[in-house]
Amino acid sequence: MSEASTKMQEQYNQVAKKYSEKLVQFRANIRQKSGASVRPVESLFPDFNKVGLGVHLEFARMGNQPVTDELQRRAEALNVNFEHLGLTLGTVLHNVNLRKPASPEMVTFIRDTLLERKVLFFRDQHLSEDQHVSFGRAFGDLDAFPFGKAGDNPFILEIMHGEQSPGAENVWHTDVTWMEKPSLGSIAQCVQVPPYGGDTLFSDSYACYQGLPSPMQEKLQHLHGINDYQVFLSGRGEGELPGDIVEGLKEEIPFGVSHPLLRTHPETGRTTLFIHGGFLRHDSLYDVRTQETLPAHESKEIVAFLQQQHGRPEYTCRFHWTPGSIAFWDNRAVQHYAANDYYPHERLLRRVTVSGDRPYYKPDGT
Repeated sequence: MSEASTKMQEQYNQVAKKYSEKLVQFRANIRQKSGASVRPVESLFPDFNKVGLGVHLEFARMGNQPVTDELQRRAEALNVNFEHLGLTLGTVLHNVNLRKPASPEMVTFIRDTLLERKVLFFRDQHLSEDQHVSFGRAFGDLDAFPFGKAGDNPFILEIMHGEQSPGAENVWHTDVTWMEKPSLGSIAQCVQVPPYGGDTLFSDSYACYQGLPSPMQEKLQHLHGINDYQVFLSGRGEGELPGDIVEGLKEEIPFGVSHPLLRTHPETGRTTLFIHGGFLRHDSLYDVRTQETLPAHESKEIVAFLQQQHGRPEYTCRFHWTPGSIAFWDNRAVQHYAANDYYPHERLLRRVTVSGDRPYYKPDGT
């Protein structure tokens, strides 16, 4: 470094130090005048960037611990060990054998853990299709899937990607929002993994809502959008589907259903952000009070903003699949994103979906 450059660097450092001291003193004076040494947490986060606040508020609601003391005691009584992957979501349950029919006590425990942690994982299960379906039925009725390849059991959906079928689920979404009653939860088992990549990410819909700017929270209270399955009617790279099949589908399965962008979780009573970027018509948002549709550009901007919100790393956990591993996620409480970073290698998952109910929103959810 030349002598002139060294001198300029020294001058800069002197200025930086001087103003650092001035700003520290200024902030101390402000705190002293206000009579408060500690600012309220909400005031620490600017309204345009409440991501960290959303995570904090959700964890605080959880008692500043991953699970309640009562759930931890039940886990110990069942000899189940928790491995938490994220602050507010995502837990691996160890010492659980899903190949055997689960006792009523274990089913209740898994469901309660799902409500607290939003997405659960199990390693080294290697369930047969019938065992997979049986485990799903422990949590409710199951929904078949009309747009994908079924396994030997009609309630199994095979999700296979490889050289001739690149992954297409790399968008933040909650499953089957084109249904009038989207699924309660999805249970996926990994059968085949690529040599690298292929992870699935999950995002906390409670924390995402709490991290929204206040004006956006208020705006979303009255907004609904139309969801449909148009993406499947294109043939997904194989040409348009025959007209008779399309007409038959639309006659027997409603095409275009309205759901709120905020959802009250039917079991916890709390508010979550609820969208599917692939099934939601981005220009379809409307105000349920007036039934008036928003201008297309405004509707699209809101959808894009909400999709970006779910993708912020602070809200997420990431799961690395291995053969025999299982993920069980609550579609009412999380969104997920299947990373398409392994093409042209193959990845095979098998999934069952547990039937849900019609989404609704009550403004008093917290």
